[in-house]
Amino acid sequence: MACQQSRYHSFSSASRLQPQPSGVTIDESFITENKSTQKRKLLQKRRTLELPAASLSHCQAPVLGGAGKLPTQGAPPAGPGHRFHPGTKAAAHQREKIRALEPLKAKLVTVNEDCNERILAMRAEEKHEISLLKKEKMNLLKLIDKKNEEKISLQSEVAKLRKNLAEEYLHYLSERDARKILIADLNELRYQREDMSLAQSPGIWGEDPVKLTLALKMTRQDLTRTQMELNTMKANFGDVVPRRDFEMQEKTNKDLQEQLDTLRASYEEVRKEHEILMQLHMSTLKERDQFFSELQEIQRTSTPRPDWTKCEDVVAGGPERWQMLAEGKNSDQLVDVLLEEIGSGLLREKEFFPGLGYGEAIPAFLRFDGLVENKKPSKKDVVDLLKDAWKERLAEEQKETFPDFFFNFLERRFGPSDAMAWAYTIFENIKIFHSNELMSQFYAVLMGKRSENVYVTQKETVAQLLKEMTNADSQNEGLLTMEQFNTVLKSTFPLKTEEQIQELMEAGGWHPSSSNADLLNYRSLFMEDEEGQSEPFVQKLWEQYMDEKDEYLLQLKQELGIELHEEVTLPKLRGALMTIDPSLDKQTVNTYMSQAFQLPELELPEDSDEKEEGVVEILQTALERLQVIDIRRAGPREPEPAN
Repeated sequence: MACQQSRYHSFSSASRLQPQPSGVTIDESFITENKSTQKRKLLQKRRTLELPAASLSHCQAPVLGGAGKLPTQGAPPAGPGHRFHPGTKAAAHQREKIRALEPLKAKLVTVNEDCNERILAMRAEEKHEISLLKKEKMNLLKLIDKKNEEKISLQSEVAKLRKNLAEEYLHYLSERDARKILIADLNELRYQREDMSLAQSPGIWGEDPVKLTLALKMTRQDLTRTQMELNTMKANFGDVVPRRDFEMQEKTNKDLQEQLDTLRASYEEVRKEHEILMQLHMSTLKERDQFFSELQEIQRTSTPRPDWTKCEDVVAGGPERWQMLAEGKNSDQLVDVLLEEIGSGLLREKEFFPGLGYGEAIPAFLRFDGLVENKKPSKKDVVDLLKDAWKERLAEEQKETFPDFFFNFLERRFGPSDAMAWAYTIFENIKIFHSNELMSQFYAVLMGKRSENVYVTQKETVAQLLKEMTNADSQNEGLLTMEQFNTVLKSTFPLKTEEQIQELMEAGGWHPSSSNADLLNYRSLFMEDEEGQSEPFVQKLWEQYMDEKDEYLLQLKQELGIELHEEVTLPKLRGALMTIDPSLDKQTVNTYMSQAFQLPELELPEDSDEKEEGVVEILQTALERLQVIDIRRAGPREPEPAN
């Protein structure tokens, strides 16, 4: 039994002496901290294991041979005439015990590894807690240092004040003593003068000296009492003025107050007139600059002025179609129209488009290598296709990007085989027709130059305006008076100026000779032709929206007060935006900041966060990114206080 215990102990010792796994490390600091405890435990284990180890070596000695083999190794097999040595049975019994203990060995190794992993995990957790406690300790030490500095500063200030108080008190004592000495000297001189005057008076020699002395004493007492009363009156009523002077000063003050009120009223009127004149001056300067720009543009484009009638015979459709295209357009717009006609003619002549390849700069819906067929649709067909695309886009949940949606829409409409051909065909058409409102906006959204929310918001604004006009039409005849038209515009667009409202009314058909009772067919203002072109009223709404966006971003740049090539931080841009538009809510501001700095809204630093100063961007890049989205004024700008 002792031999079996010795063998079990030797096996356990061998299992403990197995090398540690390569992924497990032992923290030396932990061993150092518990060094004394481990030494005591090791000494106890060694004392406990000395006797079993000795008995194990004693039991194993007769079993092993000289070469470390069992005695039966190399012997002939046992036969009827051979007998096994008793040591052979013991060795076989030991091997069976060893094989029976093999699973226990593996289990001990596994338990050892699990214990090591738990110990390492506990040490890592303790390290983390220690690091947190160290950080908290450092913060508390900094706070203590700060409080100590404040305490030292206050103590020094108190010491300085005490020193000043002591100096002032000493100065007061010296002044009081000097005043008493001066009063005593003055009284002594007065008494000496009175004595001399009495001695020199001839009529006093006949009086009784005792009586004169008593009279002098009483007179001095009266004089002292009178002097004290006089000093008391001076101390109590030194700052009091006579009633007559007070009434005169009060009357003068009342007159001056009336004059001040009159001057203030006059100043307020003059200030208001000055503000009106400044507004007129600024509007005059703006008109002057606009007229000057137009003059320069006219001088540049009108020399020599082209003869546009030459295009009548070149444009398809003859003079009648050219007159229809050129109606109400300036020279710059006529050049666009002529380029569109030339481009559409060349586009109709093309049978195939060359593929642009698979480069990263190529839009996803145009990535193709080879020749692509030109489907040659009419302009009306392209407009109808774009309208259908917008309808389907607004109806879905908008989970994919606009270019991917556009290509998937073409696949659903024309099939996967013709989708690429239609993508190239539509792209080339909308790239040429800049004057077409629907095509130009679709091209800008498709190329990422404008957010699709701009188009959606503009359509919602037009629909809301039509709804307001319909509500104002109590008879449901499709007619409104000019006065009702003006009222609906002002209620729908409260931030627009009188000049902008006037422009919208003129675009709707109002003339200076019109009266408020004149009727207007408001439904005709929202009609579209077969090519998707809106009426001048809706076009004027779009022009004013773009002008308001440009002016809004210009005010933002002026508020920042930096150049376009300089960097702007997130808090500075946010502060400038809230200054020019205090009515903005936090969600809208975060949307604008996310677009300007190209950060998700969830990753934007909060206000007064130290990370805000680390978010920077070039001002020109930030403004260009804001130009893409639907950015507009949320409320009136607060007027600057008058100086």
